[in-house]
Amino acid sequence: MAQMESALSDAMSTIEGAIGVALVDYTSGMALATLGDNNALDLNVAAAGNTDVVRAKLRTMEMLELQGSIEDMLITLTAQYHLIRPVTGKNGAGLFLYLVLDRKRANLALARHRLARLESELEV
Repeated sequence: MAQMESALSDAMSTIEGAIGVALVDYTSGMALATLGDNNALDLNVAAAGNTDVVRAKLRTMEMLELQGSIEDMLITLTAQYHLIRPVTGKNGAGLFLYLVLDRKRANLALARHRLARLESELEV
């Protein structure tokens, strides 16, 4: 658990514009760890809701018989970016990282790069 919390702390401190970050189990919809401004966004509610987004995309890919896997998903709102990145490590099956960014302060390309690096180094 400490490594997860350290990884989330790293995301909050190194990704410009980060409002919140969570590690989510999409089989249950539960956030395993969260860090951020809960006054700006309830990360537990967001984790549960975005679980449905991930499940829907996986079902659609299966129905279309698409090969490959999801690298990340981007949801753009007028004031925020929401990034979802499935964890691909052998112990990370069924998990995704969820990152919320302030659109005015964030560099989306850099945030995606740093979230990908964080995901590749994450030990669950």
